Amino acid sequence: MASKQDISFFQVSGEPYDIGYQLGAIARPVFADYMAQSAAWQAVRRWRGDPFVQTLRDAARAHFPALLAELDGMAAGLGWAAEDVFLWNCRGELIHNAPDGCTTLAAIEGGTRFIAHNEDGDPFLRERCAMVEVQAKGQPGFVSFYYPGSLPGHTFAANRAGIAQAINNLRIRTPAAGVPRMILARAVLDAGSLGEALHILRGVPSASGFHHTLGSAGDARLFSVEASARRCSVQEVSKLSGHANHMIHPGCEAEAQIVTESSRDRQSRVNALLPALAGATQLQPAALLEVLQDRAPAGLPIYRDDPHDPDDENTLATALFDIGSTGVSMKVYRHGQCAFERSIVSAAHEARVSEHAAITRN
Repeated sequence: MASKQDISFFQVSGEPYDIGYQLGAIARPVFADYMAQSAAWQAVRRWRGDPFVQTLRDAARAHFPALLAELDGMAAGLGWAAEDVFLWNCRGELIHNAPDGCTTLAAIEGGTRFIAHNEDGDPFLRERCAMVEVQAKGQPGFVSFYYPGSLPGHTFAANRAGIAQAINNLRIRTPAAGVPRMILARAVLDAGSLGEALHILRGVPSASGFHHTLGSAGDARLFSVEASARRCSVQEVSKLSGHANHMIHPGCEAEAQIVTESSRDRQSRVNALLPALAGATQLQPAALLEVLQDRAPAGLPIYRDDPHDPDDENTLATALFDIGSTGVSMKVYRHGQCAFERSIVSAAHEARVSEHAAITRN
């Protein structure tokens, strides 16, 4: 079903394989054409049968068997081989120039936290992505932006435990035997608290790397996390921060990465724009969106709509999370207009309300 704002929205639920099958069926009408034009897929499919891919699958099975089942179900729903769908969801480990970009801002104003995020990806996917609400049996459930044929979670999402997550691609030169980063990002959405989410990122070996911006309803903290094959660097956001598509935390020099011209320019532009926001009497979320809509006077812009973008990426959507004491408000913008809106009340708050109501009745 579609919302009145005309962005596709789907609800899926059940056992992991069934959820994957439903997600695959949603993507099936566009997936073959998407893959046919994707230079990234042409590079990724050369890894068919490589022993390293089997080590990635073994690590995924050891740590998150339900998510591997979800991927296998997705393959069935797409009508594609499970091996190929797994390969595609390991593109960050297998090639260094996967077309998944992004810029993320994090801000704290009084008792509210904000995460604002540009989701940059293959221009072919303009108007072809969707929002999905996923309710796996025994898990909190979440609402996420969904690339056809990719596990939800590697873009931006919020779960019913109150956790909001936005992901930035890191181009790690030397992957390792470990859990593919897209499976790791999806696993965070099953966490019941911010502490549990950080425990997953710190404790599970990553095969390559993502930057995670994390916040949670009822928790005053925001975190910037560079979780890579060699390290997991966790920084608490004190007031305002921004991150593009390369590692910037102290110590990142020890790990080889690719820093594209676009990522360098976007990080530089974010660093130039944020001080004015930090100096404002009261930070307004609209100011964060303005930064993400910026088309720099020089260099490559934060908002990306050039069909000849050097990284082959365009801004597909912009998300704004307003994280309060009882839940998360999510707004998704396309072409500067709000295209999707959802308020997610945290399960803990719902439980407290139910408990209070029961006491009052008695």
